[in-house]
Amino acid sequence: MAAPAEEKFTTERIIAWHRWHDKLLSFRLTRPEGYRFTPGQFARLGLPLGNGGFVWRAYSMVSANWDEHLEFYSIVVPDGLFTSRLALLGVGSEVLLDKHANGFFTVDRLPDGKDLWLLATGTGLAPYLSILQDPDVWQRFGHIVLVHGVRQRDDLTYQNEIRALTTHELWAEHGHKLRYLPVVTRDAPDGVLNQRLPALLANGELARSANLLLSPASSRFMICGNPAMVEATHRQLMSMGYQLSRLRAPGQIVLENGW
Repeated sequence: MAAPAEEKFTTERIIAWHRWHDKLLSFRLTRPEGYRFTPGQFARLGLPLGNGGFVWRAYSMVSANWDEHLEFYSIVVPDGLFTSRLALLGVGSEVLLDKHANGFFTVDRLPDGKDLWLLATGTGLAPYLSILQDPDVWQRFGHIVLVHGVRQRDDLTYQNEIRALTTHELWAEHGHKLRYLPVVTRDAPDGVLNQRLPALLANGELARSANLLLSPASSRFMICGNPAMVEATHRQLMSMGYQLSRLRAPGQIVLENGW
């Protein structure tokens, strides 16, 4: 993919680097002055190809919109044009950043409701970690359920950060609203949900695990992850009476493909 015109991007530096395991990593970039985004949006990051060109990929922000840095969460694809290069970087390496954040995967697209369900698979967790650092979200909903589906237990990342959300000083009085439900489909520990998200919605197990009733009148859903999961989960919710939220016709679902 061709690089944007030079005035449309900045060159940022990696200031923190973390490998969860050989297929997952997180990193933080310097944040240019004046860079703004709404939690749930994504940035376009670029790396040189070595032939004078660049490769660009979209990454949701993990960091809060008030943080001094920008944090991202990535899967590593060994032969991936972007991630194979990304995996060789470290603290001090440079990454290009498009000057403008993009996307409409934001909570303000949902009408008011009682319960906010944040459904993710894999690195689709990323935008929710940013959304959950927005104090307005904690005040707006009575319950917030973060559901993270992965294949193996080692893929359940950001555990400390998720636990810390409930006691953050900016919304500590609302911390009790968060319910975290990990889902592991291949080697689930005892007591952890082990089916795919559409099935857990269909059989009612997801709602029972959160101790909440699902209803189009009170439940709001955000869906982020691989396209197959997003499509299947969307279809399941539609069969249960939920509708995609649109500008002129607000509904109960907003979605984003993580790939």
